[in-house]
Amino acid sequence: MQMAQAAQNWYRLDNAGMVYSAIQRDDYSAVYRFSAVMDAPVDPQRLQRAVRRVMPRFPGFQVRIRRGVFWYYFDSDPSFVPAVEPDIANPCQPIRFSSKDRLMRVFYYGPRISIELFHALADGAGALVLLKTLVAEYLRLGGVEVPCTEEVLDPAQPPDAEEWEDAYPRYATSRARRSLKAGPAYSYTGTPEPFYTLNVIMGLIPVDKVHAAAKRYGVSITEFLAAGLIQALMVRQRSEGRRREKPVALVVPVNLRPWFPSRTLRNFILTARPFIDPELGDYTFAEIASQVHHYMRLHVTRQEMAAYITQNVSLQRSPLLRLIPRPLKNWGMAAGFRMLGEKPYSTTFTNPGVFRVPPEMEAHIRRVEMVLGQSYSGHTNCAAISMGNTLALSFSGTMKEADLERDFFRWLVREGVPVKILSNRKD
Repeated sequence: MQMAQAAQNWYRLDNAGMVYSAIQRDDYSAVYRFSAVMDAPVDPQRLQRAVRRVMPRFPGFQVRIRRGVFWYYFDSDPSFVPAVEPDIANPCQPIRFSSKDRLMRVFYYGPRISIELFHALADGAGALVLLKTLVAEYLRLGGVEVPCTEEVLDPAQPPDAEEWEDAYPRYATSRARRSLKAGPAYSYTGTPEPFYTLNVIMGLIPVDKVHAAAKRYGVSITEFLAAGLIQALMVRQRSEGRRREKPVALVVPVNLRPWFPSRTLRNFILTARPFIDPELGDYTFAEIASQVHHYMRLHVTRQEMAAYITQNVSLQRSPLLRLIPRPLKNWGMAAGFRMLGEKPYSTTFTNPGVFRVPPEMEAHIRRVEMVLGQSYSGHTNCAAISMGNTLALSFSGTMKEADLERDFFRWLVREGVPVKILSNRKD
């Protein structure tokens, strides 16, 4: 189906986009970055030509965010083509609605091509389709023949309406409704860096080694890394000498497309909350890994996620909520996010999985990377993504201390997983 909506001049925000737009502020960045590190220095002029060719295929990203009376909305701008810029020291800068700041950015540095997106536009799955399509076109302009696939789109083809669907309402069909009910989790703090300084520490990890380590515990790579992060946070909390220790919990984004078929490039995610309560006693790493594994298997199911979707969409459709002016909605949604989207979690861990592209492309890409922007409460976020035998795991945050990162990577080495460290830190 061709893009019947291509001529429309505005778009409603999806369910997740409404939240991200309401809580955006100068000291919180709902912006994330994906990078492809190529086998040769990037030609910025060729990259700009590739961006110009690709953007019409992604009309849902050619938008500005506007303030309506009752909701934010996206104002379509088919002429928008991001200017390719030299990279900056502090990635994932916050979006400022009051300026002419765009919701998508493209950077280059040496062999690295980076895109940044405001999370109200799309989730990681949608952004990765954009990155794959952009890198493919960049390579084509350099004489490499790259075939199109389901995730490497053909820039010459018209957009498809299904790619810009708000998929949440289509699957809000559960008879049950479920919302998160969890108490506060451990929240670690440190010395803040000057605004806006985002410290990024990245570990490059052999996939075969981390897979072997995870296999020893009978868990997936994502569960293994999540358990290691929980363990590092538990050690940090124990070192603070608290009389009562709080649960250590992660927010783990879950791509809904495997359970609820959709071709949307917009947001279509929920989150899981694997956690450990230290008040119950001491845990070995094997016990933490087992608990994370069974939590994910028990709660990341089609039935339970459908109940969460139905609950979220029913709130969005509430006649009373629709009549409340946007500024009051923003205040209420921000308060709700602090209670339900921030306090129940210690930090974020996301792993979009394996970056798969045609062999013709893969031969020219050394690795891929992901970095998350500044968190709502200032804690350090964690993201991982792999291609071939390299998994890039990044910590990004605005604290001077790097104890968590150090403890996590030392644990990996003890598990027999070598790590090569990269960072933008000056110390």
